[in-house]
Amino acid sequence: MARLREHQHEAYLVGGAVRDLLLGGHPKDFDVATDATPEEVHALFRNSRLIGRRFRIVHVRFGREIIEVTTFRGHHDSVDESGNTGHMARRSDEGMLLRDNVFGTLEEDAVRRDLTVNALYYNSGNFELYDQVGGLDDLRRREIRVIGDPAQRYREDPVRMLRTVRFAGKLDFDVEPGSAAPIRELAPLLAEVPAARLFDEFCKLFLSGYAAPVLHLLRQYTLFDQLFPDSARIAKKDAFSARLLDCAMHNTDERIAIEKPVTPAFILAAILWPVVQERVEQLIGRGDSEVQAMHSAAQEVIANACTRIAIPRRFSMPMREIWEMQRRLWRPQGKRAVELMSHKRFRAAYDFLLLREQAGEDCEQLGATWTQMQEEHGPIVVNTQDDEPPPRRRRRGRRRPPPAP
Repeated sequence: MARLREHQHEAYLVGGAVRDLLLGGHPKDFDVATDATPEEVHALFRNSRLIGRRFRIVHVRFGREIIEVTTFRGHHDSVDESGNTGHMARRSDEGMLLRDNVFGTLEEDAVRRDLTVNALYYNSGNFELYDQVGGLDDLRRREIRVIGDPAQRYREDPVRMLRTVRFAGKLDFDVEPGSAAPIRELAPLLAEVPAARLFDEFCKLFLSGYAAPVLHLLRQYTLFDQLFPDSARIAKKDAFSARLLDCAMHNTDERIAIEKPVTPAFILAAILWPVVQERVEQLIGRGDSEVQAMHSAAQEVIANACTRIAIPRRFSMPMREIWEMQRRLWRPQGKRAVELMSHKRFRAAYDFLLLREQAGEDCEQLGATWTQMQEEHGPIVVNTQDDEPPPRRRRRGRRRPPPAP
């Protein structure tokens, strides 16, 4: 911010960092807003790079930290220097913003942000706080409020509905009634969001330490139905499936609180497990063997889930292994059981078994049996060798005969 000011630009700390400082927290991410264009920011910092097409921003790297620098956003009807209007903003037929690089002033930028509590600006040069949209009052009231007309803002970017409930869950705030009212009606607009972007939002929703309250709000506003329709359908009629979801979220939050590692694969495995089980029963009823039914069901369920949320293969493969190992855990005797404990997915599969028991499934105390076996055999050397096939050797081409003289 000091360097931007030295070059006659405005520069403010904005968003979550200001909000968390005012709430007495410790920010992890820092965003800067400025009147400098992305190209001007990039020219001032050698350790920076331009990213994004829909929103063009600059990432400035300082050691391990990345400072996200955005140019003040303007209104879409703003006129640029050449006299064109809105030439860098584009909407879909449904009103969703597809491209948005219209620049403006601090006041315009504040109105363009999504939530009032994320639209507070701090100037480190004169130690002043700027509040254009009533964010301070909403912090005092502990409310999440959308800036502007909520229905219009949700249509511009349906992910704002997920952000609204995510921050409400994270901060333990209420969603302001006017901001909450359109969500159930507009929730189906999430189908228009690219699946890869929804996976990023999934990670923010469930892997940031407050998955349990966020899940409650996602269910309340029918947003979970849009992300995982089959899981939501089963959980509404099956108490075990609902408890499994709750237990998975609570356990994930507890692990994050004590700084234990978490992975999207495990929580996705828990969310989709009831769907897998339902499909396994259908396939067995059709005549498939138990092994084949599990293999086919896992493949189908992941493929269907990827139409909503693009699950990377590095997570979908562990999910399948966790599911398929549940059957193998039913035989905790003999040499094969000891060998199973050296499998690279054993610990995740064992934890998943404990999760099923915690949710109330009768697994005939298999969890206690496997716990005892691990205690008796001591540390097991885990085989972490990748299951990917070795790279193919380059085939040497035939030597061409020398050209004829």
